[in-house]
Amino acid sequence: MLYGYGASLLQGALLSLAVALGSLGIAFVLGLAGALASLARSRLLNALALAYTTLIRGVPDLVLMLLVFYGGQMAVNALGERLGWEYVDIDPFVAGVLTIGFVFGAYLAEVLRGAFLAVPPGQREAALAFGMTRGQVLRRVVGPQMLRHALPGLSNNWLVMIKSTSIVSVIGLHDMMARAGQAAGATREPFVFYLAVAGLYLLFTSVSELGFAWLSRRLAIGVRRVSL
Repeated sequence: MLYGYGASLLQGALLSLAVALGSLGIAFVLGLAGALASLARSRLLNALALAYTTLIRGVPDLVLMLLVFYGGQMAVNALGERLGWEYVDIDPFVAGVLTIGFVFGAYLAEVLRGAFLAVPPGQREAALAFGMTRGQVLRRVVGPQMLRHALPGLSNNWLVMIKSTSIVSVIGLHDMMARAGQAAGATREPFVFYLAVAGLYLLFTSVSELGFAWLSRRLAIGVRRVSL
């Protein structure tokens, strides 16, 4: 049915999934740092968080991908010439993961900031009065509740992030979009292969939605639902 290119598409699908998972890890770390910076009492941290979220959300993902891959490679090698290094070739996988993670970190910063604000401040104050450190308050009191509030936003961003991995094909990474393009060119059957890629993306997002639904029910255990 796929003219012998089925295994190649599956390999590309696994690579796309690896890019998405790696990007999610980076995005969550940057998003958490951005959220904490925006809620800090320091005006400098507030300004840095605002600049990060505003600038990154205003530039297309594809433009950032090309800037990181080509501009970053030029900057690294320009520095390497001065230090006597050999030519450095940036791996497309690393560039893709870093760029997508950096982009979605700005979106997650806003999601996590709103989730932090949704936790009643009295609980944080009570935990501090009880003798907990700020780190313990974040891990044991605020963090679990914040995650429950952030879950819808995290879910939406993860679904968009999976689909955004398709842009890594422009920097030479052999994800499933690149492999589908190669197969379509060889067989002159673009509809077949791009339809297969659409089905794989739909599979990833559908399984993700089921996983987030399970996690939502898990985090809602012990939470009283108020009916209006």
